[in-house]
Order: sequence, then C-alpha cells, then structure tokens
Amino acid sequence: MPPGGIPLLPHADILRYEEIAAVVSAAVGLGVTSVRITGGEPLVRLGLADLVRLLGEVAGLDDLSMTTNGILLAAHAHALARAGLGRVNISLDSLDPAEYADITRGGDVSAVLEGLQAALAAGLLPVKVNAVMLGQRDDDELRRWMEPFIALARRLPVHVRFIEHMPLAAAATTARGPLVADTLASLGATAADGMVAGAGPARYWRLDGAPGTVGLIAPMSEPFCGGCNRLRLTARGEVRSCLFAAPSVDLRPWLRPRVDAAAVAAALSRCWLAKRAGREGSMPGASAHASMCQVGG
Repeated sequence: MPPGGIPLLPHADILRYEEIAAVVSAAVGLGVTSVRITGGEPLVRLGLADLVRLLGEVAGLDDLSMTTNGILLAAHAHALARAGLGRVNISLDSLDPAEYADITRGGDVSAVLEGLQAALAAGLLPVKVNAVMLGQRDDDELRRWMEPFIALARRLPVHVRFIEHMPLAAAATTARGPLVADTLASLGATAADGMVAGAGPARYWRLDGAPGTVGLIAPMSEPFCGGCNRLRLTARGEVRSCLFAAPSVDLRPWLRPRVDAAAVAAALSRCWLAKRAGREGSMPGASAHASMCQVGG
C-alpha cells in the first residue's frame, strides 16, 4: 500500500458474494476448474466463509484456494476449511521481525506464523509461503534472507516459493532466479516438480529429510507469460486478462440488476481470446504500488 493509502471504493461499487459466485459459475461453464480468492487482503471482508461456501457449491470447480497475508488467518482457518476452502498461499516477504514490520508498516510476523500453524491444523493443504525477493540485495544478502525460509521448510510441511519481483512500472531487472537455483543446488536439493498441488508456474526442490519443499517462481529470468491461462476478476467486477493490461470488460452491466449468465460467459470468452502471449506493458495511471493493491496481489 502507498504510505497515504488509496481511495476507498463505495460499498455499492463492490461485487456482492452472489455476483462473484455467478461469475465463477459462468467461468466454470467455460472450462475453468481452479479459482483463487485474493486481494488486497480477503480476510478483511466480512463473512468471507460465506463466499467460500457459495463457490464450493459451484459444480465442476475442482480447486478453491486463497492468498492471504496470514495476519488474520489464525482466527478464520477452521471456519474456512469447514466452508470448503481447499488450501492457502501465505504472502510473507521476510521472517525477520524488524524487516517484516518495515515492509508492512507495523505488521507482526508472529501473527502470520500463528496463522500458518492454524492453516496446517485446519487441513488447508498444501500451505504455500510466497516470499518476494524485494529490494536490491547483493548475492550474500539474498542468501542470508533465504536461510530462515529454507529452515522453515526443513521444520514444517510448508512449500516456500521464492518469487522474483515483477515490477508493474519501468524498473531495473530483478532476475535473481539463477542465484536461488544455484543456492538450492549447493544445499543438495533435488527436483520435486509434480509433488505440490496447484496450477502455477513454480519449480520445486526437496531438501533431504525436510517435510516441506522450496520452490522458485521466476517471471523475469524464466518468463511464463506464453503459458498463462488466468483471468482476474477485481472487487468491482472488472476482468483483466493480465496484470499489465487495462480492464478488458466490466461485468456489472450483466450482473445488475439481475444476472445474465449467457452475457457474462460471452464477456469472459472475449476477455480470454484477447490474452496475449507476453506482458502487455505497464499499467496506466497510478504508481506501480497503487496499481497492484487496487488490482489485487
């Protein structure tokens, strides 16, 4: 989030849970089988388990997951699991308490680790930890940053993914994937691809005797745009074919005052067919950070 925050959307502009479920139902009718609830932070929205329950009732949806910062997860993990959530991704860019507080402007990393334990206990598996390689660390600094995450995978059955920072605006390259791969090789890690559920682009390694794995998502050094099969629905009902694209279509005219399922499906099809093989350029308008928090992380 920018230091000054962002303008809040009027409540009437935000999709109701029933409207989100209608879009998911139309997408599943077109062949989508995996849906992830993301944000912003989804757990700040009241009654999120109700949305999970609605989506779990969509016939043909095989995989329902959520990305969260984990701060509120301990209080909600069991309710989400009972409602039908399958698994969680936890965004956690540092395990150092001071650095985490700095990145999150005051967040407490112990609350995230409590949420991680609650997710494991609730059976929201696999639990994945997304650690973005922020900043301009040199090689030694990056290895030191990786060490506690690798230790976490040695201690718990979690799947840590080191993620190259992919700036939405013009910025210097952040292709650090080769260093991550070399570091894991030096630790004797072996390939574990295919062992972790999910539809993402991560490569995984297993460490000898560790209950968890360590992975790499490398959009800068190993671009995967050509194989991307994702669409993103924003809180206000816009569909994006790419994080770097302007909204392709606003679905609200076909969701209000009543749902036109055929029109929603046709709009999703148009958006899908408009996907390109590569990134579509920087987001227009606000700064990169504002764009990302408004589009959804």
